[in-house]
Amino acid sequence: MAMMVLVLAACGREDLSTLNPQGPVAEEQFGLMKLAIGIMLIVIVVVFAISLYVIIRFRRRPGDKTIPKQIEGSHKLEVIWTVIPIILLIILGVPTVQSVFNLAKDYSKDPDAVKVIVTSHQYWWEFEYPELGIKTAQELIIPTGKTISIEAKSADVIHSFWVPSLAGKIDTNPGANVNFMYFSAPKEGVYLGKCAELCGPSHGLMDFKVKSVDEASFERWAAAIQEPVALPSDPAIAAAFESKCLSCHAVGDLGGPAYPNLTGIGGRESVAGILINTDDPQYDNEGSVYDNLYRWIKNPDEIKPGNQMGGTYDLTKQELEGIAKYLSELKLDYEQ
Repeated sequence: MAMMVLVLAACGREDLSTLNPQGPVAEEQFGLMKLAIGIMLIVIVVVFAISLYVIIRFRRRPGDKTIPKQIEGSHKLEVIWTVIPIILLIILGVPTVQSVFNLAKDYSKDPDAVKVIVTSHQYWWEFEYPELGIKTAQELIIPTGKTISIEAKSADVIHSFWVPSLAGKIDTNPGANVNFMYFSAPKEGVYLGKCAELCGPSHGLMDFKVKSVDEASFERWAAAIQEPVALPSDPAIAAAFESKCLSCHAVGDLGGPAYPNLTGIGGRESVAGILINTDDPQYDNEGSVYDNLYRWIKNPDEIKPGNQMGGTYDLTKQELEGIAKYLSELKLDYEQ
């Protein structure tokens, strides 16, 4: 069983491990984990060593019928096994309390922090930058090295916002209960996030990405995502897109804000958070962004059961192909 655990621990294509911290918050949390694990290992080794010694040293010899010396009420032993755990708890408790207060800092009013309102939905993530007037989905773009102040809430049930390599978890609650956290990414890259609270049939598919880019690229992205977006050039496809997509979704300054903003979706790392936009055969759901968009629009319930998009849209094959092609070409040119 122990071998099976080790083998299965290597399964999975994405890095969802807290043991590979990529930011200061995750590194501080990892330091506490190492301290706690180190203390537990010391306790385990000492206890097993003493147990083994006692089993061998004080085992009953053949023919020995005497009653062993009783140690009940030994003040020396009682002091030892009381004081040592207290010392270990102090060693663990002091840095833990320090970290709890340090990681509970509120950067929501810090002028240098990037404010992001995270709203969880079944089963997708909405990211709003109130100071920039931007609302997007599924891919959180952040500037490298900047403190990101998160205001977390839910539009329906309880979810949990979690980017293991950058920070710990925080619940997103329905109603007026808002939670705050912060993190930063010193290096450019893409970091996987997930919902860490059971929230329905597609809980395990509620992925998102945090993409850290240099500050100049972030500013270009912020400008590009707010630029007007043209409808499909084909009038029939444009009419279908307006009537059947923009009634809920938005692209640029078109459409409604109720559901995921599709601006720049063609350049995102994934479609629906889980359909990776790549032709790399190591992925089970490999496919170009067009293929993934086609699959998703055709039958979203097949990809994420229970999502609020419902079943197959009333689209002709031509409309489906045209809308998927149009969305696959909606890309934001901001990285250099």
